Amino acid sequence: MSVVHRLTAGWLVDHLSFINQCGYEICDSFAHPGGVTANTSVTSAEDSHSISTFAAAPSSSNGPPYGPGDAIEAEGKRAKTRYVFREEFFDISKPHIAAAPEEQLCQGCPEVTLTEIKASSNSKEYQGGGKSDTGNSLATARKKRKRKCVFNQGELDALEYHSKVRKLIWEGTLHLVQEGLKTGFLHHTTAKPSCRKNNVPHPIACGLAELCEMAKQFPAVNGSDHQAVRVLEETSSAEHDLLSCVMENNSNCAKTIVLMGQKYLVPPKSSFLLSDISYLQPLVNYKKKYGVIVIDPPWENKSVKRSNRYSHLPSWQIKQIPLPALAAPDCLVVMWVTNRQKHLRFVKDELYPHWSVKTLAEWHWVKITSAGEFVLPLDSLHKKPYEVLVLGRVQGDVKEALRKSEGVLPIPEHKLIVSIPCSLHSHKPPLAAVLAEFIKPDVECLELFARNLQPGWTSWGNEEYV
Repeated sequence: MSVVHRLTAGWLVDHLSFINQCGYEICDSFAHPGGVTANTSVTSAEDSHSISTFAAAPSSSNGPPYGPGDAIEAEGKRAKTRYVFREEFFDISKPHIAAAPEEQLCQGCPEVTLTEIKASSNSKEYQGGGKSDTGNSLATARKKRKRKCVFNQGELDALEYHSKVRKLIWEGTLHLVQEGLKTGFLHHTTAKPSCRKNNVPHPIACGLAELCEMAKQFPAVNGSDHQAVRVLEETSSAEHDLLSCVMENNSNCAKTIVLMGQKYLVPPKSSFLLSDISYLQPLVNYKKKYGVIVIDPPWENKSVKRSNRYSHLPSWQIKQIPLPALAAPDCLVVMWVTNRQKHLRFVKDELYPHWSVKTLAEWHWVKITSAGEFVLPLDSLHKKPYEVLVLGRVQGDVKEALRKSEGVLPIPEHKLIVSIPCSLHSHKPPLAAVLAEFIKPDVECLELFARNLQPGWTSWGNEEYV
């Protein structure tokens, strides 16, 4: 299970375990050993390891669940080869920025007022923040001093929001971390805190977004002859086919596909549409209605614009997503939102009402190290060790909604999802296990702007990092 501990405050989640339990097994004897990964909109073959790179222990198909290092002989002479994710992408043993001793999670939650948070942030700004690998230059330090005691409206809004949720996040995380330390899932480190970022390998860019852009140049397909869905076969499908309709893997094993010379693993019982937001019609034509829709849009922000790491979408374009055409009655909608209050207000006050979605709750994903520390100081001005999820339900026929919600727990107003984050950009923790108690087991689930595939889910996106 990806849920390691479940408490009143929320869940401690093992993201790595979830990936490795997704069923990345090739059910034929010509599966390639070596690095295959499970992390993009169609899981690439560079960031996970085949079990054949380890000492493989034979195991029967009726035996206990197998783990990394197990190779299984299937009926006849065909073999199952299992692939596991590279652990170093979750090797977050030290905070990205070390917090002061009085801010350590294990010290207990100090009562801090909004005024004190502002003062603390000002002090850190003046001192330069200590957040680069080599230390801030003199010019940068001078620039920071000029901003002392100056907050723009966005920062003031963020500070006010943080002051409201701070105690919930601190205390809930503390309880979950304590459980993780007791059971050994988390472990105290003897190393001294460091301001250096964890040294993790950078993933290989494969240009899926570029491929989706190129697909716009393909000849238009006749709507009456066009298939809305194709089933992945044993042999690789043409790139044109992969970009023109929803692809399904209906088998109980993973399938391999090749895009632009890169190999990808598609988990069992999953489907995906590889496209950008201008080509969502195949998903609408798929004719499925989803009881859960998770959305992780590339929000506009200054760091994204500066780094040019990936494309971002303005709010008006996110609003054009045809969610009503995809949602089943009483659909649970989960939106990942940055800590920028402008985006949070847009989702709650404009986007959800536009989609006839009623806001029910705000949850938080809290990012910690393997030692149970926040990856960033909780009161950091610029970046927080948490992100927001806004949960709501599609409003429709009252009787139908009541029928659909029978036997399902109501959505709690606040919960925490605490996990060690993946170092790959924008990879969020899995929500399937934490949402399971609030939805019926047979509902169709969809993820929009997906960075990875999940068994049993439909995923749409064009994420270009693997």
